[in-house]
Amino acid sequence: MRLSDFDYDLPENLIAQHPLHRRDQARLMVIDRSAQTIRHDIFSNVDKYLPKNSILIVNDSRVIPARLLTKRKTGGEAEIFLLHQVDKWTYEVLMRPTRRLKEGEELVFKDGIIATVVDKENRLVKFNFPDIVSRLEKIGHIPLPPYISHEDKAEDHKYYQTVYAKHNGSLAAPTAGLHFTDRLLNKIKKQGHKVEQVTLHVGYGTFKPVEEQDIIKHKMHTEEYSISSEVWKSVKGRKCNGGKTIAVGTTSCRVLESVARCGKLVGSTDIFLYPGCEFKITDGLITNFHLPKSTLLMLVCAFAGTDLIHKAYKEAIKEKYRFFSYGDGMIII
Repeated sequence: MRLSDFDYDLPENLIAQHPLHRRDQARLMVIDRSAQTIRHDIFSNVDKYLPKNSILIVNDSRVIPARLLTKRKTGGEAEIFLLHQVDKWTYEVLMRPTRRLKEGEELVFKDGIIATVVDKENRLVKFNFPDIVSRLEKIGHIPLPPYISHEDKAEDHKYYQTVYAKHNGSLAAPTAGLHFTDRLLNKIKKQGHKVEQVTLHVGYGTFKPVEEQDIIKHKMHTEEYSISSEVWKSVKGRKCNGGKTIAVGTTSCRVLESVARCGKLVGSTDIFLYPGCEFKITDGLITNFHLPKSTLLMLVCAFAGTDLIHKAYKEAIKEKYRFFSYGDGMIII
């Protein structure tokens, strides 16, 4: 499979720049794999397309305000971007300006927060407070994707977060879940479906483009995940009783398929799902419209078929769907 097999042309004006304040009023494309059909609806009606006795698996990871901006003592601007927590005090980060920051240099932020560059080569900084994430709500910036042209605003702190976000750790939102409201989730539950939570912290690698022309050679990034034994038993129990497992987002899908393969309920995964891969547990997928040549698009093509997804994306462009993180959604059944 070639990288070009997962490319498409998208008019720039279809890239959603702002969230819908009524989350569930996003448009919904309904793709039926067996019938090879495409229909159109709105997301608040997604329950109409759930198979009887379904279990929805959502990712409850919470986006952290990982961008910290300040000025150096010399007067120049500086930025650190949290990537990975090494210990209670220390984080691996991206730093700017990379060349000018020196080991031992202190970067001072609001609320008395100080980050000291302790290892420039390995991009490590040490904070003067432990577990700094809990203190970032006032001073940190939401790391919006590079295709969103504005700096984060108050609305982004609210709407670039699912309503069920719980565990701090993601550098990007599990965007398929952004369309759900508490009211919609309650409606789904009242119809006899279950909604269960897993956690996968979306890492910076999710923005890394695929560069290998032969996609199988692509090295997938690693992300931390967890699923409780109770949820996993619930998934398997519904499966045995004829129920369907619907992954809300590619992140939830990666958790399910990782556990189905390795059996570990907690760990890290670099699973790469592309056309030809078998899905062992996922029966349906709710997702957004993804970037060209991305591993996310490859996963969706693996699940629904490359030809059908190309057809769907062409129709979405024709019908002027909104694309990417703040864009519209689809359900594949």
